[in-house]
Amino acid sequence: MLKQQINVLGFAGSLRKDSFNRALLREAINLSPEEMKITDFDLTEIPMFNEDVEKAEDPDIVTTFKDAIREADALLIVTPEYNNAIPGVLKNALDWASRGGKEAPLLKKPIAIMGGTPGRAGTAQAQAQLRQTLITTRSLVMVEPQVLISEVHRKFDEQGHLTDEKTGQYIQRLLNGLEDWIKHFNK
Repeated sequence: MLKQQINVLGFAGSLRKDSFNRALLREAINLSPEEMKITDFDLTEIPMFNEDVEKAEDPDIVTTFKDAIREADALLIVTPEYNNAIPGVLKNALDWASRGGKEAPLLKKPIAIMGGTPGRAGTAQAQAQLRQTLITTRSLVMVEPQVLISEVHRKFDEQGHLTDEKTGQYIQRLLNGLEDWIKHFNK
């Protein structure tokens, strides 16, 4: 019996081209289980949330983002930590995706979180804040395994390829857990 493909939408909360968190997302795409496809969504073009704009009509990129979330079986959010918190670009994207009442794309969406930072706390505070935001949106956030990569700058070579085997194992464990998490809600 063939397994059904699992479609995951991934996005990183960093806009920097050579971001370590974007590199972590690329590694997740490469390390994903055979039956899982992770699609990367770039948050660069999403405008700042403005209810006046929303009342007129969602911008095209916001509609595309919301549709991509709705169509995905789950989300993989990769967050850096800026000043002990999630980046504004990530919070802004989630604000757009939380809108729509009972039709909000984040409502009951299974989600896995990971992130890396050059510091030693491995995005612990950003991930805690992100979890709080996603609980408010009534998303189904995985509790564990947690992937909090400290000293992330030491885990990649100059071309942005992962060189740390343990980090790769953590990512694989998270993706296997996400697969189980999705199946739990699709029984």
